[in-house]
Formats: sequence, C-alpha cells, structure tokens
Amino acid sequence: MQQTTDVKRGHVLYLGDWVFSVGPLFIETPFGTETKDADLHFYGKRLVKAIDPVVDVTSMANWELYRMQPGRLEEILGTSTGLIISDVEAKCFHLFPSFFDRAQRKDTVVTFPDRLTTVKNWIADGGGLLMLGGWLSFSGAFGKGGWGRSSFSNALPVQCLATEDLVESSAGFTAEVLVPDHPAVKGLNWKNFPPIFGYNEVTAKPEGEVLVRVKETGHPLVVAGEYGKGRILTYMSDPAPHWGLNFELWDSYDAFWQQSLDWVKKQTA
Repeated sequence: MQQTTDVKRGHVLYLGDWVFSVGPLFIETPFGTETKDADLHFYGKRLVKAIDPVVDVTSMANWELYRMQPGRLEEILGTSTGLIISDVEAKCFHLFPSFFDRAQRKDTVVTFPDRLTTVKNWIADGGGLLMLGGWLSFSGAFGKGGWGRSSFSNALPVQCLATEDLVESSAGFTAEVLVPDHPAVKGLNWKNFPPIFGYNEVTAKPEGEVLVRVKETGHPLVVAGEYGKGRILTYMSDPAPHWGLNFELWDSYDAFWQQSLDWVKKQTA
C-alpha cells in the first residue's frame, strides 16, 4: 500500500538515469554540418516522484560519480539509509579524472579506496541497495555494465552473464509473482502490471530469493537478498523509459518502490 505519511524516513542517494541529448543535426551544405539545441534530461524523475513522500532523495549522474573526489561517496553514504543504482557502469565507481593527471601526482605512487568495496562495506554495515536494470546495468549492452567482473559481484543476489544480457521485445514482457507475501511485493496489483520492453537476464544465486519472474521466459525480474547486515533488492528492468515506458503508468508503481525501499532499509521484516 502506498505511504501517505508526511514523515520522511532517511536519505537515499540515487545514482544514474541522467542523459545529455544533442541535436538535431542539420546538413545544409556539402562543406559542413550544424548541430542545433541540447538538453539535459533526468529519466528518473518518475521514480523520484514515487519515493519523495517517504524519503529525501539526492540524484546524481554517472559523470558526477566519475568526477567525485575520493572520500566524497563515503561522506554521502554516511548520511544515507538507502542507495539506488540504475544504468551505471561499474567502472564509473573506479575512475576519477584528476587521479590520472601526472602533473598533479608529481610522479608519486598513489591509490584511493575502491568505491565498490566502499558500497559493499556500507551494505554489510546495514545499508539498503536497490540495483535496477538497463543497458548499462549488470552485464548490459555488449557487456559494458561490467558488474559481473567487478569486486561488487559477490554481494549481488544474482549472477550476471559473461556476455551481453539484454532481452528485448516490442511485444513486451509481463510479470508473475512467486512470493506474494514478501513485503516488497505484497498487496500490489500484479495482474495489472503493464508490458515492459526489456530486461537484463541473470540467474539467481542460491541465497537470492526470486520474488517475481518474467512470465514469458521464466527469468528473474525481482530478486531479494542480504549481504552482511544489509539488504539488496534487484529489479532487472528499467524504472524509466524506454524499457519502463509502460511500467511508469502502473497503478502500483509508487507503492512498489516505497515498499521495496522500506524492505531494503529494514522498515519492514
């Protein structure tokens, strides 16, 4: 059931789902082209609207994570009870441009903490993660997501494929609930779940509980797991367009994300 309380419960960091769009491109002469207009778009605004009644949300683009000063992620997670990662390559956590500037390093040997290990430790200490699907999630398109090869892979309740994992269809896929009494999915209108246009194929680990699967293929769609004192819930499709174009219209969309957050944040059993 969707929350109606005005009392917000903690802070959530939402990484991903931002995009720059450039164009259109005009070819008016054989000697050159002209690009007109540019825009910055947040695909996750519908998800933020869904959870804003119950948590304070800070959203951050992939390139902001990439440029983040060492230690800053630790500071933000230190004030957060929840984390959402959606359409973010694993390598965005590793790279920090100034780290590779020889002029700043002055030929000294340097390292900084592995930020994926930071996230794992934060979850192990009781943090809650929603790991969401997309072309850059899990293995992703052409394997670019890289999560299965990352230091974080052993924390996930699912096993990533070694190759591209995108499963797509313009006819759409529907959902079948396997554990209807789990707090993350309980009481929702799954019979009215709209067709999604794709998802990331994974296999559930023995310690992962498949709550919902893709009806047409049997692949996991929602998987719950624990890591240390914390919890992780994976939704293998996108919370936003294009895969989630219809999903955003689901009458249980808000309640699903609120209940999922409550579960990973241990607000429910």
